[in-house]
Amino acid sequence: PARPEPGAIVRLTLDPRPARADSIRTVTGHMAGEPLHFVRADSGRWRAIGAVPVNADRTVLASVVVTRASGKTEAVRATVVVPPVEPPKAEPLTVDTAFTQLDSLAVARVARENERARELGRRSHTTPRMWTSAFHRPRGAAVTGVFGSGRSFNGRVTSRHLGVDFKGVTGDDVQAANRGVVALVDTFLLAGTVVYVDHGAGVVTGYFHLSKPLVTAGDTVSRGQSIALVGATGRVTGAHLHWSARYGALTVNPLDLVALDRRWYAVPAGSR
Repeated sequence: PARPEPGAIVRLTLDPRPARADSIRTVTGHMAGEPLHFVRADSGRWRAIGAVPVNADRTVLASVVVTRASGKTEAVRATVVVPPVEPPKAEPLTVDTAFTQLDSLAVARVARENERARELGRRSHTTPRMWTSAFHRPRGAAVTGVFGSGRSFNGRVTSRHLGVDFKGVTGDDVQAANRGVVALVDTFLLAGTVVYVDHGAGVVTGYFHLSKPLVTAGDTVSRGQSIALVGATGRVTGAHLHWSARYGALTVNPLDLVALDRRWYAVPAGSR
């Protein structure tokens, strides 16, 4: 996007200069500390997605190295400008006080669980990209909570909502947003029963507050496959689905994945 907000997925396009006798063999790079996975698109250009950290301030640098058939390398850099964003107004919510008055053991548990989620994203960079179709929403229901909004729990804990909430009642269907491998099924203190799916090339989606998982770690799931049931586990005000996404260790807006046009990220037939 022209004005990417914190937590946005951005689309990067490398338009190579003509070089009849010295074609491009590989394109590698990093953005915001995360690897970039470039593929040659149908247009002959090279394309990748990157992520803007949720705490980004002003600019984010994308740095790329192009290697040609002769072994010659070229460095390319691009600066992504992040516009200033007003702090979100906190929506007051009431939850069980067990989730707002955490002792030291609970605080340590939350930190461990957050690190496990970040590590799933880091490991996803080593998983080949498993998706060839566009991402879709895990539920067809109305969105009840947007990415980046403010939350105040019991007037004590204020945080940003780093996911998208979908309306639902306990037992409603939850679908995989795209093809991938189930990386984790567990119960977290704040997120409740969770399922994480590794889609490869750094992309991981998470499904929170579930009443029942329908998959186990290691399962390969298809786009639209039922993987869990809506619930009200963890820190919630009622039954719903919280959908999250990561690019590597960075939390991103999952609806930005839905906005990716498959034609933009298409790989020519016969390419790896």
